[in-house]
Amino acid sequence: MSDFAGITRLIEAVQPWSGHLVIVGGWAHRLHRFHELAVVPGYQPLTTKDTDLAFANGAPLEGDIGAALMKAGFSEQLSGEQVPPVTHYSSGDAGFYAEFLTPLAGSGRKRDGTPDVRLHIAGVTAHKLRYLEILLIDPWVITVGPETGFPLQRTMDLQVVNPVSFIAQKLLIQKYRDTGSKRAQDILYIHDTLELFASALPDLRAIWVEKIRPVIGKATARKVEDILVASFSTVSDTIRDAARIPVDRTLTPERVTAFCEQALREVIK
Repeated sequence: MSDFAGITRLIEAVQPWSGHLVIVGGWAHRLHRFHELAVVPGYQPLTTKDTDLAFANGAPLEGDIGAALMKAGFSEQLSGEQVPPVTHYSSGDAGFYAEFLTPLAGSGRKRDGTPDVRLHIAGVTAHKLRYLEILLIDPWVITVGPETGFPLQRTMDLQVVNPVSFIAQKLLIQKYRDTGSKRAQDILYIHDTLELFASALPDLRAIWVEKIRPVIGKATARKVEDILVASFSTVSDTIRDAARIPVDRTLTPERVTAFCEQALREVIK
């Protein structure tokens, strides 16, 4: 793929902190294709201009990640009126940029009532997001290098969110999405992830039962299961919108609904 330049520059820049950073979001979905359990379909993966790097609350991020990014050619882009502001780290490679994320605990407000949705640490600003902690449970290690199309001098191991955490978090954040297009895109991510690992659903089930459910607790696990049922029991407008997104294949809303409902019951229910 021709757009590996930006993420390659990013992973090289943050390599000293790679043990504490997990790739989540759209680039994680693309990296899943390099896992041994994946059966790569003929269509292209969903693409995204940004890479989300997540870390746990209290992660020992020492040094200056921001300075390392600047040295690698990234520039800090600020927007919004909050302090600290929304921060992207842009590479200039076809619009590629990186964001840092960390879990949001509590109400998201400080004692004085002001928003508590950003964290400045190790020279970068991270966005605090609800349910992000699920993405940090039992990450996969995926190896990339010249043989996988990355312009690297040697292979590198990346921590990437496992596909079950990826799906569960997509379900949990549906009601927090501010646009219908984002909700539709999440549905397509869920569908395509399940299709990518359709031959390994028992392995995904083991991740849910043994790794994720014991950590998130019964209440959150039940919430995931309830949202699953609500999202795929019938064809919705969101699913119709999701089916229209791909340009290199034909999907029907009925197929998306039926496939996701059946596959998710095998993994999560």
